[in-house]
Amino acid sequence: MAYVLYVIYVYSGQRLHLRGSTMKQNITLSIDKELIKFAKVVAAQSQTSISGMLTTELEKKLKDTEKYGWAKRKAMDNLRIGLHLGGKRTVSRDELHER
Repeated sequence: MAYVLYVIYVYSGQRLHLRGSTMKQNITLSIDKELIKFAKVVAAQSQTSISGMLTTELEKKLKDTEKYGWAKRKAMDNLRIGLHLGGKRTVSRDELHER
């Protein structure tokens, strides 16, 4: 049995550093009733609300995704450019393959 939870505030905007911004939007979620009961207990223990917990976790997830995207772009750039590892050629290819 699902329980509909109303009035969840989610920070919106271009960047994730808008914590505390007044730009909020209501959303509606369908969440299992038992999950909501457990979430209320955990939120109370953390001195926050379910909305606050969801916002915090969503921000973490999005920041992790953003960091992963940055790291992937950086790695792909390094692959395209290549890395000089400090080695020097002492012999030419032809000299190595002389018979």
